[in-house]
Amino acid sequence: MPSPFPGMDPFLEEPNRWPDLHSRLNNAISELIARQVVPNFTVHIEERVHIASPEEIRRQIIAPDAYLVQREAHAAGRGSTATISPPALVEPIYAPEIHNRYIEVLDALSQEVVATLEVLSPANKMSGTTGREHFLRKRQAILSSSTHWIEIDLLRAGERPPEVAGRSDYCSLLARGDRTGPFEVWYTDLRDRLPTIAVPLRAPYDDVPLDLQAALDMAYARAFYDESLNYHRSVPLPRLSPADANWVASRVREWQQARAGASGTE
Repeated sequence: MPSPFPGMDPFLEEPNRWPDLHSRLNNAISELIARQVVPNFTVHIEERVHIASPEEIRRQIIAPDAYLVQREAHAAGRGSTATISPPALVEPIYAPEIHNRYIEVLDALSQEVVATLEVLSPANKMSGTTGREHFLRKRQAILSSSTHWIEIDLLRAGERPPEVAGRSDYCSLLARGDRTGPFEVWYTDLRDRLPTIAVPLRAPYDDVPLDLQAALDMAYARAFYDESLNYHRSVPLPRLSPADANWVASRVREWQQARAGASGTE
């Protein structure tokens, strides 16, 4: 079944759920764009990796690659007059890595990057962390170039640029690399359908539309989130207003009733 919600599903904002959704959204978005821009442009999914800071480890569920083990070692004394003191054995602990994927649209002939799209993750929005520092550094570099920049923020929690902070639950921002001027922003609230935004290319080609709701619906269906999401739990933080909380509860209740009715007719 489709999601209970007409737009963003707030239950998908759970930090330990987000990496899976993030990957699927990138796949869906790249597919929707590629259909419209080939053969003149190509669409790639790239990856940025950084070592998680202690704050990111504290606030996110990150599994290290190895863990510390301490156990007694047998003394090796046979054939020797001295007894070697038993050492402690310690497995190496590798710093957990955070992988952030993003999308690039490239000119098919020159292979120059025309546009960069980033679906924001918790690591991009966590103030004072390595992930946010890397994100802001890359953001500034692209804003200073001729490459178009698109950031898609489907997370209510975390930091936002001052230009768009506090304006809506979700937002998408476009900074065109071929002109100076104001950002183009699509503001979306919890009860709204996600917008269709513009993806600019390079002259003489027109912008292509990117239907974010279609991308989310594709990700939701392909992941079978209707089977795996626990809609009995509270919506992830930040807390909803009482009116929005009641609206969410009503949507979930109607969805569960429809789902039970559909199961009963099979």
